[in-house]
Amino acid sequence: MYYVENAKNIKGIKVEAPGVTGAIKQTLVGPEQGWEGWVMRLFTLAEGGHTPRHSHSWPHINYIVSGEGTLYLDGKEYKVSPGFTAYIPGGVEHQFRNTGEQDFSFICIVPEEGDV
Repeated sequence: MYYVENAKNIKGIKVEAPGVTGAIKQTLVGPEQGWEGWVMRLFTLAEGGHTPRHSHSWPHINYIVSGEGTLYLDGKEYKVSPGFTAYIPGGVEHQFRNTGEQDFSFICIVPEEGDV
């Protein structure tokens, strides 16, 4: 099985969860597209948007696509912009925050059980 699609054609879902502001999630590739066990998502945070400060048991990999923001990671805050990557181990507290005036988008790859 193979899969090719433009992210512009993938429906975004507003993230409704405690501590989340202005976040849209698009599932780019996952089990439905043939990638068993993993999910690649694109999150877009509107101006002033953020994820909650949280931790969970699974790791994830991130790649900043557009905009400017911060990544809070295990007690330290990093300024991030397009081209930055991050590996976040399971159990480490983290948060993404849009600090710019345009959308802040990042890819997030997680094991399938982490796609919540």
